[in-house]
Amino acid sequence: MNQDTRVTDGSDVPSRRGLDRRTVLRGAALGAASPLIPATTAAASAEDGGRRGGPAAGSASFRWLGTAGWRIDVGDRTVLFDPYLTRFPTGLFDGAFDPRTPLRTRPEIVDAHIGRPELVLVSHSHWDHLADVPHIARTTGARVIGTETTYHLLVSLGVDAGQISVVKGGEVLDLGGITVEAVPSLHSRNKKFSYFAPGTLNAPPATVPSTIADLPEGDTLAFQVTAGTGGPSAFLTGASDFSERAVRGLRPDLAMIAVPSSTATLRYVPRLLRALDTPGVVVPVHWDNFEVPLNGSPVPDPAMDLDTFLAQVAKVSPAARVVVPDYRTVYDGDMRPARE
Repeated sequence: MNQDTRVTDGSDVPSRRGLDRRTVLRGAALGAASPLIPATTAAASAEDGGRRGGPAAGSASFRWLGTAGWRIDVGDRTVLFDPYLTRFPTGLFDGAFDPRTPLRTRPEIVDAHIGRPELVLVSHSHWDHLADVPHIARTTGARVIGTETTYHLLVSLGVDAGQISVVKGGEVLDLGGITVEAVPSLHSRNKKFSYFAPGTLNAPPATVPSTIADLPEGDTLAFQVTAGTGGPSAFLTGASDFSERAVRGLRPDLAMIAVPSSTATLRYVPRLLRALDTPGVVVPVHWDNFEVPLNGSPVPDPAMDLDTFLAQVAKVSPAARVVVPDYRTVYDGDMRPARE
């Protein structure tokens, strides 16, 4: 598979969704590919101007942090989602998975990617989503939004309880120019219809977490983040399952969708895209080997069938533009390589 940024595009301008409007892209061609365009030299389309009721697409930018993670910058404000950057080995990708693998954070790696975040959104509490969050919260003072399990784990790991906001899904939070909607969601399932470290916490853990097995899933959330009053809006997932009823009506501009490792969830891609009203831009995530350092191009997780995912998106939503992201690219609010 080509490791550079891959785009399938049906138009020069992606779909833009206000509260009551929708423009459909035309003539998408799956399989059209574009090489990586460095962010420092990419030219934005002159047609990618302002959205009705909201800021121009260029006022928001997106950086894929690998796995499910994102850095979203809206002007000079930064929101992180599932920022796992240390990417330490557990044996998961070489057949020697060890649940007793010690938790660790490498500040020099994390700090190089996160900017000055004011908000950290956490989908669930597995290590590949939460492990670097304690360091980020303690050193930046960023507010963390997540489940009750995430709350108890972070407090036990030294994060100030006053920094953490617990949500259940359904909350719509006004952060003064950035809107965050917490969405009830579900964790992916493997071929045996199960997943690693299930369970929730309703009280602090008996001992401070020290291994990856000490971080249970603890329920799963998705989030929709909207810049300004009209977008861009990005639907962010940390796992490849969802609550169909919970996502209906969200209608995001961008959908960052986790690629599944199995077919355990019935018709995952078509059900999700239709429930979201077929977003104009689809971005697959959580398909990379997250034990390889975050430099160079992504290395695929062999358990994830990215090409089948892309084919399913093309079949269900042929007008969608699909962007396979790269670590090295800064994207604008339409998920096009941005000027710097």
